[in-house]
Amino acid sequence: MAVYKRTYHAYNGPLTPHRGRFLVISRYCARQMFESRIFSGAVVFSYLPFLIFAGLIYLLNSPMAQGLLKVQGAPPFAIDNQFFMKFLQGMGYFALILCAYAAPGLVSMDMANNALPLYLSRPLSRIEYVLGKALPVAAVLSAVTWVPGVLLYLMQASMAGGGWGWKHLDIVGAILAGSALWIAFLTLVSLAVSSWVRWRIIATAAIVAFFFVPAAFGTAVTLILRTPWGELLNFPYLNTLIWYRLFGLEAPYWSRFPNVPLPAAWLTFLGLSAMALWMLHERIRAREVVRG
Repeated sequence: MAVYKRTYHAYNGPLTPHRGRFLVISRYCARQMFESRIFSGAVVFSYLPFLIFAGLIYLLNSPMAQGLLKVQGAPPFAIDNQFFMKFLQGMGYFALILCAYAAPGLVSMDMANNALPLYLSRPLSRIEYVLGKALPVAAVLSAVTWVPGVLLYLMQASMAGGGWGWKHLDIVGAILAGSALWIAFLTLVSLAVSSWVRWRIIATAAIVAFFFVPAAFGTAVTLILRTPWGELLNFPYLNTLIWYRLFGLEAPYWSRFPNVPLPAAWLTFLGLSAMALWMLHERIRAREVVRG
């Protein structure tokens, strides 16, 4: 039959349930991320600190291991809030590297190929599109932050005994809250930057520069003007400052000046997150306006 003699009509077949429709995007994004051997290898390598900290927990709780290694005297450190804080701080940098490598290609390629109209012409909202792109990134970052942190906590609780786990439940809350803050911030910033930069390499460089260039400038302002307020541009510093308070620890002074007030650190994170949401709102559209 000739094409012009066919009668075309809208698709009336089965549809993916509305609540889980964005998971289709997430599934293909996850597949796209792990197609890269470099990314897969980086995820595996990021568990090296977990193995080291797990070995330390086993050593400090096993008299047999201490005997084999001929460890004598009091242990050089304790398994406490500071121990888990240091672990989460190190894994936070791995999360930053993984996010900078994986997240830009999830949105920038759609922008470069004008694929947004194809997505949004389906029964899919802009919020669902962003959720579909953000979920695999958040899942990977979770796998290298709070998941191994909670596993270390459970390992210590089971080996220490004596109700150690119940006495230190605040550690679990700090791990979950601190990881959620960093994961949400990294995901929003990376997706927002990649939505405005069409080339993946440049988007990756922009994300890395966003975290390290202002930090260097802020440190210079702090030293030249002799004021701690320059550190508001040092986002890893602000995140660490918040983490110390979540773990119930007193943050050490990283310079000769007092630390930035904690409310200012929170307001900076919330303001930047709101700005990232605004950038996504402006760019994730079903059409593109060309001005000439």
